Amino acid sequence: MEEVVVIGGGLAGSEASYKLAKLGVKVILYEMRPKNSTPAHKTPYFAELVCSNTFGSQEVTTGAGLLKKEMELFDSLVLKVAKDFSVPAGSALAVDREKFSRRITQIIEEEENIRVVREEVKEIPKEGIVIVASGPLTSPPLQESIRELVGKEYLFFYDAVAPIVLAETVDFSKGFWASRYDKGGKDYFNCTMTEEEYRRFYEELIRAKTVEPKDFEKAIYFEGCLPIEEMAKRGYKTLLFGPLKPVGLLDPKTQRRPFAVVQLRKENREGTLLSLVGFQTKLTYQEQKRVFRLIPCLKNAKFVRLGSIHRNTFIQSNKVLTPYLNLRKEERIFFAGQITGVEGYSASAFTGIIAGINAYRLLKGLPLLVPPKETMIGSLIRFITQKEGTLQPMSPVFGLLPPLEVKVKDKRKRKEMMAERSLKALKEWIEENLVYEGAH
Repeated sequence: MEEVVVIGGGLAGSEASYKLAKLGVKVILYEMRPKNSTPAHKTPYFAELVCSNTFGSQEVTTGAGLLKKEMELFDSLVLKVAKDFSVPAGSALAVDREKFSRRITQIIEEEENIRVVREEVKEIPKEGIVIVASGPLTSPPLQESIRELVGKEYLFFYDAVAPIVLAETVDFSKGFWASRYDKGGKDYFNCTMTEEEYRRFYEELIRAKTVEPKDFEKAIYFEGCLPIEEMAKRGYKTLLFGPLKPVGLLDPKTQRRPFAVVQLRKENREGTLLSLVGFQTKLTYQEQKRVFRLIPCLKNAKFVRLGSIHRNTFIQSNKVLTPYLNLRKEERIFFAGQITGVEGYSASAFTGIIAGINAYRLLKGLPLLVPPKETMIGSLIRFITQKEGTLQPMSPVFGLLPPLEVKVKDKRKRKEMMAERSLKALKEWIEENLVYEGAH
């Protein structure tokens, strides 16, 4: 029987291995711990949760909650064990992290179709079907092998994430759409600021609380990607020559150049999500919300992703992967987990399931699949594999989903209807395409 190699025993690697094993495929699962560890890991267990112990909300009206409902339809190992070892956390799914990881490890090691090899993989195998799920702290030798495979310009080693807001919560009366010097289309919304508005924003920005980097993250800053608060501390006018420069822009209302502008750029084709250009930051999440809402057009903004800069190995999936999560130039090699550019425990695990399903289908000569665009996992995969421009990691958010055919003003009701549509579409897709064990 042919085998599939899975590299990495994190959430994605565990899900991929388990899915393949349940489909009757022999799996060789490589995990370098405990022989070689990382600066973040503390145990030898699979699916170790290195940050928070929570998988986020279970409310279906949140992106994370809807994603979990979708995962249930695929008999997710991670979700099942998380519920077995949950701890009180309100509407969130939080776990006893050691018991959770220990149980995942036990299940994987007892699965007869999985052979666990505790060795570091330094090079992508030259033959056979492979799922790379080595995570954000991929070892240097494997990083180099991935770099050679995808191209050095498509492998990133840190997040430089700017906040993203829901377009419907932006006050578009406080600015105008235009590109600098009218070059190209009207691709940016320019939030205008008076000198007084800028001064207040600047003073709060340089005083705001920041997240201290971990020891292994301290060398990641470089001049082309400084946190916005670090730029601001270099002088009152620094931002006016950087991300807030008004040069080449005329306000159509006044026919004059604004004192400062904050540019918002469409993050998806539909324009439902807008990112703050140049606003990568180390501010705490609460401070980001407080300070960035001092920008006039963002006074009532809803942030669907907040900014960060931290160590993270991930590929430009939109340049190198198909929506089936395998390489465009070498279909036998799949990627799953955070290395694909998804954020969050659930999203990482779910990509492992999809990669596992498609690895099985490739092995059996069946057409590869991607869930419908109306689903959270389908829209997230399409985003990371089809986004225009530079990809920065994305978590599951409702703004990724196509809008409803009817207008619904009530936000909660609208999300409930979108969730209902998603789960209905996914159930129908599973019934039509996945007739084997592993999806209900």
